[in-house]
Amino acid sequence: MNRTQKEQVVAELTERIAGAQAVILTDFKGLKVDAMSGLRNKIRQAGGEYHVVKNTLMRIVSDTVGFTGIKDLMVGNNGVGMTNSDPVALAKALVDFAKDKDKFVVKGGIMGGKPLNFAQIKALADLPSREVLLAQLLGGMNAVPTGFVRVLAAVPQNFLYALAAIRDQKEQQTA
Repeated sequence: MNRTQKEQVVAELTERIAGAQAVILTDFKGLKVDAMSGLRNKIRQAGGEYHVVKNTLMRIVSDTVGFTGIKDLMVGNNGVGMTNSDPVALAKALVDFAKDKDKFVVKGGIMGGKPLNFAQIKALADLPSREVLLAQLLGGMNAVPTGFVRVLAAVPQNFLYALAAIRDQKEQQTA
């Protein structure tokens, strides 16, 4: 790769990483090509992308973008997963792949400009999907007015039960 090609790669990566919501660094040493293709497909389905990047070029990109928190992780073979849409889906794809492949290691990453370690990425991967979280939120918001309506409806209902009990009691006394 000549200098102009490297500059072009750095410019493209800088643009992609600067706009990404999450960037996750991995070590892929020892993986076969078909496994890497499967990983790329999983990440693509999750709305992200995965690139193998030279450490020197990645250091330049991280300096340019301001991601100094991941410079220490740039040792050995590095792959970079990034997404512009859902960080949870990217983290799930990478952590699930790491469970199946012993040689694949999730090193760390950046989300919202803050560095993440493996434990934080794993916690992110354990979160439910965005749709499930929204459904839980709406369910919680719906529970309050529903409970209030039930309490208000219970007052006349209990009054009717009391009247019915009095009626039944009087009917038994007259019988």
